[in-house]
Amino acid sequence: MLEIDALELARMQFAFTVSFHILFPAITIGLASFLAVLEGMWLKTNDQSYRDLYHFWSKIFAVNFGMGVVSGLVMAYEFGTNWSRFSDFAGAITGPLLTYEVLTAFFLEAGFLGVMLFGWNRVGPRLHYFATVMVAVGTLISTFWILASNSWMQTPQGYTIVDGRVIPTDWLAVIFNPSFPFRLAHMAIAAFVATAFFVGASAAWHLLRGNKTSAIKRMFSMAMWMALIVSPIQAIVGDAHGLNTLEHQPAKIAAIEGHWENVGNEPTPLVLFGIPDMKAEKTNYAIEIPYLGSLILTHSLDRQIPALKSFPTEDRPNSLIVFWSFRVMAGLGMLMIFTGLWSLWLRKRGSLYDNRIFLRLALMMGPAGLIAMLAGWFTTEVGRQPWVVYGLLRTVNASSGHSVEQMTITLVLFVVVYFALFGTGFGYMMRLVSKGPTTHFIDSPPSGGPGQHRTPARPLSAAQEDFDIHSDGEPLSKGNVHGH
Repeated sequence: MLEIDALELARMQFAFTVSFHILFPAITIGLASFLAVLEGMWLKTNDQSYRDLYHFWSKIFAVNFGMGVVSGLVMAYEFGTNWSRFSDFAGAITGPLLTYEVLTAFFLEAGFLGVMLFGWNRVGPRLHYFATVMVAVGTLISTFWILASNSWMQTPQGYTIVDGRVIPTDWLAVIFNPSFPFRLAHMAIAAFVATAFFVGASAAWHLLRGNKTSAIKRMFSMAMWMALIVSPIQAIVGDAHGLNTLEHQPAKIAAIEGHWENVGNEPTPLVLFGIPDMKAEKTNYAIEIPYLGSLILTHSLDRQIPALKSFPTEDRPNSLIVFWSFRVMAGLGMLMIFTGLWSLWLRKRGSLYDNRIFLRLALMMGPAGLIAMLAGWFTTEVGRQPWVVYGLLRTVNASSGHSVEQMTITLVLFVVVYFALFGTGFGYMMRLVSKGPTTHFIDSPPSGGPGQHRTPARPLSAAQEDFDIHSDGEPLSKGNVHGH
């Protein structure tokens, strides 16, 4: 019978909670920038469809933002409850970095979020657009600090160890550690890719149902342009990230490739498929392509990559997990690039909105970016094992030392509560998506008077800009604004 100790249960619990959490910030990052683009295009062109899309996606953004905040709070507590030894060892670095995120990103987002979501009839259009841009900037600043903290755990520098604790000596070195630029770019682009396919899938669903309004078509067009442009860029950034990982974490690359030993001076083959066996120290049923491993990983045809057997057994990541998680990520990445290229071909033929086979593909690709991102995080985090802080603190020495019973109970409770809470939130978000964008324009002004739209509630409520929107989302024509 499979026996799992308290440490493994703690790791499973953190993996479970972070897997939920990472989905919401990713969509939040992408949607915030998408909303900024939509509102900017509306201000520039005065095209009604951009504004309709803004109102539609701002509701989904709000739900997603709320779930992201809740799931993030749980993870913050986990550092103290389950990983107190890690917090004691590295808290002097990770604590300030997370505090900087709160002081810069979270306060910026929270400060402007209310204006963004509820300020259409309270501030002018330019100020409202500024608020939207600030929320988008805030999400990217948050990404900056979170990735700085996590990247330092992957490639630590700028520190000294005093009395068994890490003490920062150079904050610039801590923040801009060797893997940080690559991981920041990779994560930010992943958020944009995931959002593009999420938006594209929602538009494809409506197009398949015969809803071909200008807003739906524009939403689908923008999503496919984003997929076409960003997916190949992600592949290039991923390649650079891989070279950086080979330099600083060669054991992770060897585990990803299922590469156990080098033969003489022969170049490293690429193992397409196989089943790595950690005990037998080999990859069973391996399908290899000669030279391709060296070409991809070292950009040469004769250089080798380090093999797993060149590392002590206790320092090897679990190759079975990272081998397949990486291939899930890479496979979905290639499929996303293909989807973007197919959309370009259909666009040139004038059948982007009518090819039902492609629309079904776009619908199925909706979760592809999120799944690929999760697979990438599993590759990164499991590939760092057995270290929490690479080369400094082992995972076995970082946990709080709870009992198996305690970790089992809390893990079960997390699973039940998370599926109930976030399942409900996700279901509500999907119902919003299924309704699609609706026009908010009023052709004829309301009659006014007590109980009617635009009845002044305060002195300045009658002096609005030429364009305004009620609290229920209904806009007003110029006659509405100046007629009272």
